[in-house]
Amino acid sequence: MLYRLALPLLLALLPVGGHALCTSEGAARPAALLERFISADCPDCWRDPKTPAAAGDTLALDWILPGRMGEDAPLSSVALAEGVERLDALGRGVPQRSDAVTSRRTGQAPPLRLAQGDAFNDYIAASIELKKPGRASWRPWLLLVERLPAGTEGSPVARNLVRNVFRPDWDQATRRGPGGLADMRALQIHAGARAERLRLVGVLQDARGRIRAIGQTECSG
Repeated sequence: MLYRLALPLLLALLPVGGHALCTSEGAARPAALLERFISADCPDCWRDPKTPAAAGDTLALDWILPGRMGEDAPLSSVALAEGVERLDALGRGVPQRSDAVTSRRTGQAPPLRLAQGDAFNDYIAASIELKKPGRASWRPWLLLVERLPAGTEGSPVARNLVRNVFRPDWDQATRRGPGGLADMRALQIHAGARAERLRLVGVLQDARGRIRAIGQTECSG
């Protein structure tokens, strides 16, 4: 299946045939990340008027966590187990209802580039590249998010709902080519997501867990 998808997805990353190419080049590079976590058991948390909003230099991400009710949880259809992994990476426990964490970027941002192609057979091509990575160990998160305007299902704020996650292994020195580090992946578009609202967010952390770069794609053409 993945072999049959490979060529169309590769072609989807090329700006041909009148299609727009969505990349992080020229897009705003946030200085901070606001990550909002909601248990799938708590639909009221999604509609909470006290939901923290992102400041002007901050990008918000929204994670729905698997709940104790399992598949019977009201928000289970959009829950991702990777949200628990993300909490662990931030040194936080799983909340019963909701939690929010703000992290600021430190140091000079490395040249992180993201690109996404058109949707094809419920998949989307996504690439992440780090030029001049040096000898450091890196912890990248490549996130497929759906941009939801305020008011969606009663949300008081606009959201970037995390729909899929890819974590490239950039620890290995053998993965480093002359041009740096790069990975491409076919990310599944889960049921209910609208393809035109999908964007990529890249979060690059160093071996100490500090955020060094935050990128996001925008579409042109």
